Amino acid sequence: MAEGENAAGGGGSERPTAGTTPVLEFRRLGRVGYKSAYELQQELVAEVLGWREQPPGSGAPDRAGIVLMLEHDPVVTVSNRPSAATNLVASPELLARAGVAVEPTDRGGDITYHGPGQLVVYPILDLNRVHLRLHEYMRRLEAAVIATCVGFGVSAARDVSATGVWVGGEANPDGEGTVGGRKICAMGVRVRQWVSLHGLALNVRTDLSHFGLIVPCGLVGRPVTSLAAELGDRCPPMEAVMDRLTDNLARELGCQAG
Repeated sequence: MAEGENAAGGGGSERPTAGTTPVLEFRRLGRVGYKSAYELQQELVAEVLGWREQPPGSGAPDRAGIVLMLEHDPVVTVSNRPSAATNLVASPELLARAGVAVEPTDRGGDITYHGPGQLVVYPILDLNRVHLRLHEYMRRLEAAVIATCVGFGVSAARDVSATGVWVGGEANPDGEGTVGGRKICAMGVRVRQWVSLHGLALNVRTDLSHFGLIVPCGLVGRPVTSLAAELGDRCPPMEAVMDRLTDNLARELGCQAG
């Protein structure tokens, strides 16, 4: 996945009073098919948009959104970017032997792989409530993942030329971030009336061979990695990664985890 895209006009809702800390609800769903997860995201976008209709002083809880944390069955997702389909390099026969499905997606970015051992995170977040626009939102997602990787002993950073989180790049001579390296987390989002859907995919114990079925995110010659590939036997269990990423996302988005 790569940089997100805005699918609707600017948000016009009234923002709640500054100074309160909204709640961000985290739901751990286990292993979920891609289509089922997408349908759930659609439902939750409508729910979060409905929160804006609650009048001030109604006693309703101050909520910023709902974050889904899950793993997918093996699937390649292809965006509607014109070049994305050309980055699926495996034949239908090879995909079938590998047990990998192919699904279209309306997120930003290009093409990516999801599968067991990869932590997929879908924040259904009212960006108006947390006073963010798309670019800053993406940077905060990256910051949360970087903090999570660093906390487990993997030095990770932004790449100056590509969205996501990377490991092993060269220091950027022009300032912040790195150049090159191996991708450990892909990102791609969509926004509807300034409520986000889709999100990020952090490789924890992912079968990295499945990335050979595609040109990941359309970036030729850029390898992928995982926490397991970087840490070996020191790789944390998925639950520990979810715990750490929950804390870091809540902090970066200015919310309290609920």
